[in-house]
Amino acid sequence: MNVPSEFQDKFDKMMVVGQLTKECLVRLQRFIEPGISTRDIDTFVRVFAKHHDLELAQLNYKGFPAACCTSVNHVICHGIPSVKKILKNGDIIKVDCTFIKDGYYGDSCRTYFVDDVKIKIFNLVNTTSESMWAGITQAKPGNTIRNISTAIQLCAEAKGFSVVRDFCGHGIGAFFHGPPSVPHYVDEHLGNWQAYNYELQPGDTFTIEPMINADKPNYKTLKDGWTVVTRDRGWSAQFEHTIGILNDGNVVFTL
Repeated sequence: MNVPSEFQDKFDKMMVVGQLTKECLVRLQRFIEPGISTRDIDTFVRVFAKHHDLELAQLNYKGFPAACCTSVNHVICHGIPSVKKILKNGDIIKVDCTFIKDGYYGDSCRTYFVDDVKIKIFNLVNTTSESMWAGITQAKPGNTIRNISTAIQLCAEAKGFSVVRDFCGHGIGAFFHGPPSVPHYVDEHLGNWQAYNYELQPGDTFTIEPMINADKPNYKTLKDGWTVVTRDRGWSAQFEHTIGILNDGNVVFTL
C-alpha cells in the first residue's frame, strides 16, 4: 500500500480489524438460512467477537440493544435482532457489523439472499453492490465526495432503483462516526453543500454504504426509534465497506 508514512500505523490497525469484520460476514454466508431467527445472527456475531478479542461497537451505541443490525426485506437499516423474526425462503437480510480492535473500527454490511429470490430483488441486490463499487472507484486523491455520490446515484438509477436519502457514509478510524459525510446521491437543491466539495486527501478513512430501494426512496422510522423501513414496503438492499485513501488510489480494509 502506498500509504503516507504518518498514517501507516492507523492503516495497519484498520486493516487488521477490517479483515476480521470481513471474516465474520463471510462466515455468516454459510450460517444464514431459512428457519433461523435474527437473534441467532446476533448471537453468532457476539461469539465471533469473543473468540477474536473484538469489542462490539454497535452494542449500546446511543442505546442500540444488539451486537449488529439485522434488516430484513423492506427494513432499510438499523433492524433490531429478535427471536420472533424468522427468516424464510425468498427473504433478503442486511447484516451490518462494526468491531473495535486496538482502538480502531471496522464497519461493513452485506445483503444476503435467503435461498431463492425474485428476479427484481436479485437485480436490486446486485445493483446495490455495483453502486457501492462505482463509488469506491471514485475514491482517490483529488476527487471530491461529489464524484463518489454521483457515481453511486447514476449506477442505481440507471437500473430503475432509488437511493435512500439522509443516511450516508461517514468518517471512521479511532472513532465510529465523524467527518467526512459521504452522501450516496446528489441533490442539486443543496448547492455547494460542504460535504460534496470535500477534496479527498491521502490518509482519509471513511465508509461507503449505499442503501438502494426497489421502488421509491421514502422511509420512516418505527416507534422503537431505530428500525428504518420503506414507506411503500418495497424492499431495500445495502452494502458497505470501510476504505482508506492512499497516495495513488484507495484500499478497502473490509474486502
